[in-house]
Amino acid sequence: MTRKAWAWALYDWANSSFPTVVSTFVIAAYFASGIAADRVTGQAQWGWMQSAAGLAVAVLSPLLGAVADAGGRRRLMLGVFTLLTAAATGMIWFAQPDPSWALYALVCVGLATVTFEIGTVFYNAMLPGVAPPGQLGRVSGFGWGLGYAGGLACLAVSLVLLVQPDPSPFGLDRGAAEHVRATALLVAAWLLLFSWPVLLALPDPAGPRPSWAEAASRGLAEIAGLIRTLPRKPDLARFLLARLFYTDGLNTLFAFGAIYAAGVFGMGFSEILVFGIAMNVTAGLGAAGFALVEDRIGSRRLVLGALAAMVVLGAGLLMATTVLWFWVLALSLGLFFGPAQAASRSFMAQLAPPEEVAAHFGLFALSGRITGFLGPAALAAVTTATGSQRMGMATVLVFLLFGAGILATVRERA
Repeated sequence: MTRKAWAWALYDWANSSFPTVVSTFVIAAYFASGIAADRVTGQAQWGWMQSAAGLAVAVLSPLLGAVADAGGRRRLMLGVFTLLTAAATGMIWFAQPDPSWALYALVCVGLATVTFEIGTVFYNAMLPGVAPPGQLGRVSGFGWGLGYAGGLACLAVSLVLLVQPDPSPFGLDRGAAEHVRATALLVAAWLLLFSWPVLLALPDPAGPRPSWAEAASRGLAEIAGLIRTLPRKPDLARFLLARLFYTDGLNTLFAFGAIYAAGVFGMGFSEILVFGIAMNVTAGLGAAGFALVEDRIGSRRLVLGALAAMVVLGAGLLMATTVLWFWVLALSLGLFFGPAQAASRSFMAQLAPPEEVAAHFGLFALSGRITGFLGPAALAAVTTATGSQRMGMATVLVFLLFGAGILATVRERA
């Protein structure tokens, strides 16, 4: 691993605190159990918010990725969207445990989700420039594993310093849920503290740059050209289509895991944090472990194997009736969550031409978000119609299976 690869991977450590603490294990559960009128309503409202955020990401990410390519400003745009994510996340602190604050909380989390996802477009686009030849899978998997470690560390700090101590060493009012709301401030600080190495180690190319207006014009032309050429690149088109579905399932699973644990098994915040820490351990081990073999077995095969394992284990999770079996199956599933995502990223990096890498990762983000509203919307609709969180979560397996079926038709380059 080169110094630049380490600096690049450390950003995964920084930004993984957001999906881990905010989107999944703490703020999501706080919203469903502490802010929303009831847990079923909370899961449905969270689903509609995630749908709206996914639609915004689908519209903005390809264009902004192409603008970054044309203007040579990937680092600048990564820095701007990192700051915006930290600011929107910090604003969650003001969301008090009362249904009247539900809309405010949803807007803050939705804005932070959009800026976080767009920031990852510029971050992922830097991967081909930092990975040595033949090691795209290893560097991508290492970054993803380091990201899980970062999420684990942030969760552990949240648990030890904020959520569990009673009385709080910082004078936080537990009756007003300040010990939980403070985790949003921790995530904002975590992002700012650990994201700077990649901004220093990977500067934008030197030389004259076009104006923002000219970069936008070129970016639009680049995106239009990429879309027109997709019919002549059937494997790329099918990969993006497959990822459109299975990533929708993965994102939905990640976004609603804590809400499901809290609602179905009655887990409290402290138990959810311990569960989140354990999940990040297994997910990090899976991402780092499979990264060592990905370049030998191929990114596509690794994604297919991970999806198959997650469908089997996910079906078992939906049938689990005891907390013990929930833990066993969920931790086993975590082993395959990271490899499915990291191998997808490295596969995209293999397919993208160097001069259009950010635009291709814009399409990559588009493929993961253009139907990003469908997974949460399907979950929310089924949950509302049946009044069952189990039935709502069952929709995730449909998306994983459909995506895996399409990916099986894609040929991998030698």
